[in-house]
Amino acid sequence: MTTYKPNKSNNIFSFIKLALSSEQQDFTTGSIRRAVFLLAIPMILEMSLESVFAVVDIFFVSKLGSYATSTIGLTESFITIVYSIAIGLSMAATAMVARRVGEKNHEEASRSGAQAIMLAVSVTLIISILGMIFSSDILRMMGGNEEIIQRGSGYTRIMMGSSLVIMLLFMINGVFRGAGNAAIAMKSLWLANICNIILCPTLINGWGPFPALGLEGAAIATATGRTIGVLYQLYHLLNDKGIIRMKRNHFLPDKNILRSLINVASTATLQFLIASASWMVLIKIISRFGEDVIAGYTIAIRLIVFFILPAWGLSNAAATLVGQNLGAKQPERAETSVWKVAKYNAIFMATVSLIFLAGAEFFVGLISSEATVVAVAVKALRIVSLGYIFYGIGMVMMNAFNGAGDSRTPTWINLFGFWLFQIPLAYCLAVLLDLGPTGVFIAIITAETAISIAGVILFRRGRWKKVTI
Repeated sequence: MTTYKPNKSNNIFSFIKLALSSEQQDFTTGSIRRAVFLLAIPMILEMSLESVFAVVDIFFVSKLGSYATSTIGLTESFITIVYSIAIGLSMAATAMVARRVGEKNHEEASRSGAQAIMLAVSVTLIISILGMIFSSDILRMMGGNEEIIQRGSGYTRIMMGSSLVIMLLFMINGVFRGAGNAAIAMKSLWLANICNIILCPTLINGWGPFPALGLEGAAIATATGRTIGVLYQLYHLLNDKGIIRMKRNHFLPDKNILRSLINVASTATLQFLIASASWMVLIKIISRFGEDVIAGYTIAIRLIVFFILPAWGLSNAAATLVGQNLGAKQPERAETSVWKVAKYNAIFMATVSLIFLAGAEFFVGLISSEATVVAVAVKALRIVSLGYIFYGIGMVMMNAFNGAGDSRTPTWINLFGFWLFQIPLAYCLAVLLDLGPTGVFIAIITAETAISIAGVILFRRGRWKKVTI
């Protein structure tokens, strides 16, 4: 008789298969390392394709000229306001759903998720309408010249009009993550991004039966892809048989839940608004140095996002683990989970830093061949990547605070780090000391490093363990 011995590769394959299965899981018991990787695998894959999404747009749009690349840069800098609100609300949803799951109260977890979605929709409708009306004014306010305003306002109008699907994509994924179902979040973004990757060149260039829509085609492709992703989310949200089972009565306003959500989401949103608004100011400073500099900076930021988003996906695991374990009255397990995630993220970001330092010209050359644009982008990549290890640890700390429902701490960190340190430093170096865009790049790495160090110090104090939501 032959005794069967488990094959290590089969075990690894089975583990990955489990991580990618659409199952909502409780991570309050068992191996912490196993919990981290069960959450991290789908979250990293989710954000990996989202990072491809960012580069695909800029790759095809850059062929239209620097005005088109600049339009995307200016629009994205403004629309980060929408992203900030979406991330803030989704963080609140993740924290509350995870806490209820840790308490084994699945009915209230479902109700909390439904209330969060209802709140997000009501907020975003106003933003969408105003954004569509004032699209030209947005580009003008961000420092766009007349060519950018005239030729790019259609792109901005479509992107602002699609704010609702951006919000829902973030929000519903936040609910799934809180329930420990990172796989559904991954699959919805993969579906959205695959659709965008197909539609983007098709609508820009007019392939097949489609007309060549140019820059506006990129916006339509993005909005359509995200809409398909949201429809996929809603199907599983309303038909799933796991922990989250939303019913019609869950969407009836609940004052207590809404109050708790608003309490966490308001500071979480402010936290990301502070950060994103600072990027708006930075690109305003960058715009002083010309259209080619804006284009180079935009390409660099897209490439940075390409590699940072997977790290952000890994750091999202910290939010779910902290929320569930605090709900289960296991604060020490929550803290241990965060340090493990921080360790893995630091290793990943160190690798990315080496890749950018060695291959900046190669990556930028894949997107643009304009010499002045390439020079700016390469310099930005090399300078900013020097702080990647700190970024990796810092984003884990911020997500840990948010997962605990302590959104105030990272809000204060961001306020001091970005507005009282990064922006004055960027203006001083770039304008007063005449370093140009290089001064902005130096300010970014300096401020992000300081913010990460502050996050670690405050996390070690442990006040986040006592937050109740």
